[in-house]
Amino acid sequence: MAHGSAVPVTDNQHVATGEVIARIDERDYRVALEQAEAQVAATQAAVRNVDAQMAVQQAQIDANQAQVNQAQANLELAEVTWGRDKPLVKQGWATAQQGTIDVQNLKAQQAAVANAQAALKLAERQMETLKAQRATAEANVKQAEAQRDQARLNLSYTTVVADQPGRVVNLSAAVGEYVSPGTALSMFVPDDIWVTANFKETQLDHMRPGEPATIEIDAYPDRDFRGHVASVQPGSGTAFSLLPAENGTGNYVKIVQRVPVKILMDDPPADVALGPGMSVVPTVRVNPAPSLYARLKADVEQWRSEP
Repeated sequence: MAHGSAVPVTDNQHVATGEVIARIDERDYRVALEQAEAQVAATQAAVRNVDAQMAVQQAQIDANQAQVNQAQANLELAEVTWGRDKPLVKQGWATAQQGTIDVQNLKAQQAAVANAQAALKLAERQMETLKAQRATAEANVKQAEAQRDQARLNLSYTTVVADQPGRVVNLSAAVGEYVSPGTALSMFVPDDIWVTANFKETQLDHMRPGEPATIEIDAYPDRDFRGHVASVQPGSGTAFSLLPAENGTGNYVKIVQRVPVKILMDDPPADVALGPGMSVVPTVRVNPAPSLYARLKADVEQWRSEP
């Protein structure tokens, strides 16, 4: 439910584009927007937190890579040392104890390399986990931003404005009135009006858009209004009704159908009040088809021109 806070217009008043028709109490919608903005800030902070963790983890990966390099260097030194002392031990120039020390050192360096490589792989896997967490955090940001945009849109709905110039009709909104979503606060009649003329389908043979029309309005019997045909509906009026007539079965009776024709008024005067439901008698001046005599004359001239 929403509480009406302002209705700056009156019934049948003319309003311009963008002019306020009604303002609904926006406090609930503004609180919802603030909550959505706070949620966006929280999700963005979560992304920055993951970025900081990824920076720390990258430093850890670099440190583990340095340990791997150091362990591999020590292993290469142990291999060189054992390769140098091994023939000496066999020839008796070095003690067996020295050989044992070299072998144990070589195995220790091999284990150190394996340990450093395992630590490096673990750090890299943790980085992949952080990347997945960052993707989730970014998705949360997009979701929060969508909710914020929806809350902002809902807040904008609390101010009802005119999208085009026209008159406010059947105004039911009032200050202090509680309205629920979907309630019609008023009707709106735009300045750009037209006539829907239901001509017989037998009258449309030569009717084309742009042809001039004369409009007689019962409310102004002493005045004639000018207009032109804007478009002809591609189908009868009953064809687009909720329950269109179907004459496919039973006894067929041919009935001349009515087809809506849209007629725009040319410069309607400002001193008349026109709106939906008024009785109008439109007359369209069409270009007649060529007469039979003209067609025969053309056929004769064509026959004479032939050798």
